[in-house]
Amino acid sequence: MTELGPLLERLRLAVFDFDGVFTDNRVWVNEAGDEILAFSRSDGLGLRRLEEVGVRPLIVSMEQSPIVSARARKLRVDCVQGVGNKLAVSRERTGELGVAFEDTAYVGNDINDAECLRAVGVPVVPSDAWPEVKPLACWVLSRAGGAGCVREFCDAVWEAQR
Repeated sequence: MTELGPLLERLRLAVFDFDGVFTDNRVWVNEAGDEILAFSRSDGLGLRRLEEVGVRPLIVSMEQSPIVSARARKLRVDCVQGVGNKLAVSRERTGELGVAFEDTAYVGNDINDAECLRAVGVPVVPSDAWPEVKPLACWVLSRAGGAGCVREFCDAVWEAQR
């Protein structure tokens, strides 16, 4: 990961997909139609580390879900949901924050993340990302979605910037 050091040192914004990154991409549905998801508790401490070094986190999700809202609130992370064009939302946020795309990471796991992965300075995928997007990443995390990949990413950024 030595070659990633200079890229991680300059990060100012980290954009995260939700399903398949914060989750293992599975959903449980009960007989009433209620969805239940599982998360890694370690992600919250990782996100605090990003804040310590001045890197802003953002969740961008195609889904519009109260579960995503609740988790983002719990993690104290800005969240934009129901997004058809993740790249446009990411560009809008970098513009608002005055952050260059070269100084932005995107963590995504599937083909709907490809545009963003191609556009940012630091494209990152979990170890279980869809095979089509793995080649787009400069970093394939060792952990899978929902199994601490967010924490792995955050810890590495924190280590590079502290």
